[in-house]
Amino acid sequence: MTVRNRAERSPSGVETADLCIVGAGIAGMNALFAATRYLGRGHKVILVDRRIRPGGMWVDTYPYVRLHQPHGLFTAGNVAWTLDRDRSYLANRNEVLDHFDHLVSVLGERVRVDEHYGWTLESTTESGGTIRSTFRAGDGDHMVVETPRLIKAYGLAVQPNDPLALSSPHVRSVSPNSWDVNGEEMRASDAPVWIIGSGKTAMDTAHAIISRYPGREVNMVSGAGTFFLSRDRFYPSGTRRWWGGARPNGTAAAAALRFDGTNEKEVTDWFRTAYGTGPIPDATHNLYGILSEAESTTIVNGLNTVIHDHLVDAVARGGATQLRLRSGSSTPVDAGSWIVNCTGYVARGGHPYEPYMSDTGGVVTVDDRSAVLHLPTYMGYFLTHLMFLDKLHEIPLYELDVQELREKGAATVPYTLAALAQYNLSLIADSVPRKVLAEAGFSLDLWYPLPRQMVGLVEFALSHRRQREHHRRTLDIVRDRFDIRCGPLVRGPRRSE
Repeated sequence: MTVRNRAERSPSGVETADLCIVGAGIAGMNALFAATRYLGRGHKVILVDRRIRPGGMWVDTYPYVRLHQPHGLFTAGNVAWTLDRDRSYLANRNEVLDHFDHLVSVLGERVRVDEHYGWTLESTTESGGTIRSTFRAGDGDHMVVETPRLIKAYGLAVQPNDPLALSSPHVRSVSPNSWDVNGEEMRASDAPVWIIGSGKTAMDTAHAIISRYPGREVNMVSGAGTFFLSRDRFYPSGTRRWWGGARPNGTAAAAALRFDGTNEKEVTDWFRTAYGTGPIPDATHNLYGILSEAESTTIVNGLNTVIHDHLVDAVARGGATQLRLRSGSSTPVDAGSWIVNCTGYVARGGHPYEPYMSDTGGVVTVDDRSAVLHLPTYMGYFLTHLMFLDKLHEIPLYELDVQELREKGAATVPYTLAALAQYNLSLIADSVPRKVLAEAGFSLDLWYPLPRQMVGLVEFALSHRRQREHHRRTLDIVRDRFDIRCGPLVRGPRRSE
């Protein structure tokens, strides 16, 4: 596939525009949507991505991946999908990529968008209100972009998994991105499959293999075990949308209120019992992944063995191969077994720390080293609005180094993110026009009919200010407990100064 550049390079090698957005994933698309509410056809936005097309992680991911939420809730702003499917449909990779093309097309009608793909940001400098960004292409070519504003929409910096480096030559080490479960080798083989990991990728892989190859031996080394939110509970179908289910935003708010910065085990037990599902008994890990009860049952019935441990290596001993585990134990595997690396894609040492806002306010960074909300979708959208409203310096948003917290207190991450989102959304809601909130078409509560949505909005309006101090206290406790970056930025001078 060739790199798609949809704009001619300037003969001088220096491109100028009103805004540059680095990253064409869901964070970048939401930043672009928000920017079009302040810029018009007479303005230019330069959109740059290191990949060959828009789509972010969806460009690189494995072919059988699907959205975990109903497709209409995965978008930029309130741009509707053109996919003619039931509203509960979980879009596949190609359909998601088609929607990214649609987003660029729709937003390109509002503002001139010059797209440059296959370019990596090398450096940024600010001087006299101008931000000078230097990009490098794969062939070594360079491009310079000068703008008054820059948004680094890195998101979660998801990278494809490589196969695990294993010692034994008698197993086949693969990853979802390097190997096709429908490929000829897999179809011709009857060797057992060992899935390493128990998160979203592991469940997608287990479900795909079990569904396509009934009777195949499928095993899992699950680590600490991951549990999921029940899709049946959060996205009920038919008339149950009017009276059943649990609104996702209300559930996150309840989790944030239960969490005090120290009681993650208690909150996990409540959360798993009330809303959880999954094939791994007593799982303790949760990152808000979603699984249906039917998918969970299929996986449970298809798994031969689940080992609650972490893989260290596969070693050959005396003509046999064993999986060596972190606990010190080992388990034998058949020669020719497939070892599928489905370990975590998120927070594997992406970008170095940058504050979500530069001292001048001219640069906004969307990533999980300086997270202000729970998802890149929300950060790209709301931080861009605050940038153009010149409110970034006025609001004491908390930033959180999620990568650092995962290393030091992984069990607290989902509930700390819930507290962070509730605290900062409370501040944001008091600072932006009502239309900004109304156009957030990615809100998961939009699954429900308008009366139920309104209940949630009224609850938030009545309670978010008085609950703010609880969330701030929780975040401060997490900061002190784990010695991580979590708190307001140290403010620099305003852009106009």
